[in-house]
Parts: sequence; structure tokens; C-alpha cells
Amino acid sequence: MRIMGIDPGIAIVGYGIVDRKGNQLKAVDYGSIQTPAHTPTATRLKQVYDASTELLQRHRPDVVAIEKLFFNRNVTTAFTVGQARGVVILAAEEAGAVITEYTPMEVKMAVAGYGGAQKRQIQEMVRVLLNLPEIPRPDDVADALGVAICEAHSTSFTRLLERGGKRT
Repeated sequence: MRIMGIDPGIAIVGYGIVDRKGNQLKAVDYGSIQTPAHTPTATRLKQVYDASTELLQRHRPDVVAIEKLFFNRNVTTAFTVGQARGVVILAAEEAGAVITEYTPMEVKMAVAGYGGAQKRQIQEMVRVLLNLPEIPRPDDVADALGVAICEAHSTSFTRLLERGGKRT
């Protein structure tokens, strides 16, 4: 199964492509889509959409897992991040991928086993779980890989439950 994890944003969208075979996870590609500051929002959203579409066509993921929006202070930023999330979801839907969403706490639980894990702990666990030489940068990229890992673990758990808890 091929999973694309997304950490949405208007300035930086982190992405990570992970293949899951059995219990093995392998990073296929990861990076970021970056849009220039002081560019109209509509232009930035089109850049995110176009780059997402290209990545989806190149990698053909089965699932696109995207981090749910979480904010506590800046409502304006939350709206633009929500718009960026929307164009990525649209691109994934058009590509025919299954779309799943996870909260930051769910990602932390799946990657580090603790919902209150610190950012540095998550980044290091992403590096270890995917056998990467170093922590991916910028932070949004490691976050996106964490979302993909969360989906891989969630899918495994769901399948286990569907089989009545019996491994096959």
C-alpha cells in the first residue's frame, strides 16, 4: 500500500510518500511545496493544487492521509491553512485516492505512543521508523511523514480488528 501523508499549510505543505508492505515501512519520497510570501492567496492555492496534483500523478498513492486543522489563536491563519487543506483534498479526490484525516494527537500516539509527545520526539521517531539518515527538514516534512505513519498503523489495526484480532 502506498500512503501520502500531508501536513497542510499555505506557505509550506509538507508531504511524505510511504510504502507499507506487511509491517515494513519505507519512505519513497518526501519534501515540501512552498509558496512565496506576499503572493495573492488565490495564486498560492493554485500553486499548492498544481504541485499536489503532480505529486499524486507521479506517485499514485492508495491513500492520502492529511492532518486535521488545529489552531488556538490566529483565526486568519487557520482560514488560509484550511483553504490549502481543501485544495489538497480536492486534488486527492480527483486522483481517486482514499482520503483519511488525523488529529495532531492521533499522529503523536501512532508515532511515539504518547499524545503529548514533543515535536523533537516525533521527528526522531519518524527518522527511526523510516530508517532515514537524518530528520527531514523543514519540520512540516517530518510532520507529513508522521501522518503517513499514522495511517499505516491505523490501517494495520483496522484490518486486525476486521479479522477478529487474529493475525494472518
